[in-house]
Amino acid sequence: MKIIAISTTSFGEFDKSPLKLLKSKGYKVLLNPYGRKIKPEELVEFTKDAVGLIAGTESIKESTLLKLPKLKVISRCGAGLESVDLEAAKRFNIKVFNTPDAPTLAVAELTVGLILNLLRKVNQMDSAIRNGQWQKLMGNLLLNKKVGIIGFGKIGKKVAGLLKPFGCQIAYADPNIKATAGIFKKMAKEELLGWADIITIHAASKDRILGEKEFNLLQKGSWIVNVSRGETIDEPVLFKALKDNYISGAAIDVFIEEPYCGMLRELDNVILTPHIGSYAKEARINMELETVKNLIQGLKEGVLQK
Repeated sequence: MKIIAISTTSFGEFDKSPLKLLKSKGYKVLLNPYGRKIKPEELVEFTKDAVGLIAGTESIKESTLLKLPKLKVISRCGAGLESVDLEAAKRFNIKVFNTPDAPTLAVAELTVGLILNLLRKVNQMDSAIRNGQWQKLMGNLLLNKKVGIIGFGKIGKKVAGLLKPFGCQIAYADPNIKATAGIFKKMAKEELLGWADIITIHAASKDRILGEKEFNLLQKGSWIVNVSRGETIDEPVLFKALKDNYISGAAIDVFIEEPYCGMLRELDNVILTPHIGSYAKEARINMELETVKNLIQGLKEGVLQK
């Protein structure tokens, strides 16, 4: 019986259909035994006899793939592929799939929720009450706020659509998207940073987007949301801007090192979430099912090509 290894920690937790589909096709399923993000050396041992891997965000480098000669398909449960050495996978004839569409709405809704939380300081007042303080903090309305979206792919566009009924002014910066006569204005990144009250990042790459130079362009008192990649923001610069109250607040869902143990935990004007962009039950089920279908199709194509 061919083996499928699943490295994500919560696969099939809310709906067993993806697991049942694998078993109905005659595959033996191995689930992550660690209950956390799997380490490279653990991944090798865990996946050594598998023909297919359903992967999370763990690093899958050439050195790992070299030790997995039976592996034919990697199917990412998520949109990003930066954790996989795609060139090495291609050389070893390992097919790689992802699910770019399934998490779109979940990430976009999380973004809007974080923006509303930041503006109304919900997390700060919740923390105060738990610490015995009845503290009413004055917040801000989302109405008429200028929202600058960096990265205007599927998620960026969905965020814009969700924010439009709130009466926001919306513009975007994305060198890969041509300006159109649509309702959302395209700006250069530098112009957008100085214009926006709220910056939300949805870039697909790990390129640095907000460093010291860019923070100096931001409006004083603005807000930042990052649900894309941890590398996009210079964390020490962000920390200083928050501590000095140069910016009013930030919400960060992604980090260079996860689990996150960094300096931002010291501040109360930042919301920190553990990379939960796709963690809406309905979206998660759809994403897992799509991941399994990609895997089965990839293995089927591999057999047909032999």
